[in-house]
Amino acid sequence: MNVPIINILAAVRVASVVRFREALTKEPNFKPTVVTSEQAARDILADPTKKIDAFVIDNNLGNAFELIKELRERYPRLSIVLVDEEADFAMPGRADEVSTDPFTNNDLVKKIKRLVQERHLPTLRADALPPVRQFAKQLSRADKGKGRHQAAVDAVRELGYDYVSFYLLIATEPPALTLSAQSGPAAVLSLAPARAEYTDATLVGWVAQHGLSKIVDAASTPTFALVEKGKFSTAVGISVGSTLRFGVLIACREQADSITAEGVLMLELVASQLAAALAKDARS
Repeated sequence: MNVPIINILAAVRVASVVRFREALTKEPNFKPTVVTSEQAARDILADPTKKIDAFVIDNNLGNAFELIKELRERYPRLSIVLVDEEADFAMPGRADEVSTDPFTNNDLVKKIKRLVQERHLPTLRADALPPVRQFAKQLSRADKGKGRHQAAVDAVRELGYDYVSFYLLIATEPPALTLSAQSGPAAVLSLAPARAEYTDATLVGWVAQHGLSKIVDAASTPTFALVEKGKFSTAVGISVGSTLRFGVLIACREQADSITAEGVLMLELVASQLAAALAKDARS
């Protein structure tokens, strides 16, 4: 049986490079890349030709916690392990795991394997998730166009989000993004922007350009207008479609730090169902 390769990026101090490289290369299915600066880590993660399954960061490399916050927002499904060898006990914060004794009993290796395995649990398949199955039925009954957009928005709202919207990508030059469907408190519906710029300056535009999910809060760049205005504490943008992009789903919550990686995966499954339906409509 072929064992899948796990691509690991480790950002550590120069003095620790040898220890981390030796520990990670001992595992036959690990393919590690070790860097010694925050910017080098950012550059590799931003490279669409490089696949990274897990990111390991040394607590003493620059501002590790700010970097983790930044990467969690930009890559919500990336497995992140914080290494803090100076602490007897440490909390992971926005990382997924923390290792205070990484090289004893393969602690770091075990944590990476467990996190990556959890990201690929078969129970996360769309056909094993009742809410997604139910949405697929609702989508098949919805009218084409805005009817399908609203069905997706309503399905995400039922997952426990306080406000949800869908921005349709229009193939103009430059591309335009227009609000096509939304659901939320009446007091905020009129405050959502009717259009979003196709630039990195807006969450909607950033997701549409990059095709990646992104979690934001009011301090993030970019962020979403309703979060920036203080109506919600956090939001996530989800691309609807990958190669062929149809638009962006936005989901907001009032409670800070309440959007998890598992929640993002569920939204991505809803988005993939919507993209498949819209692609079918476009062919018919």
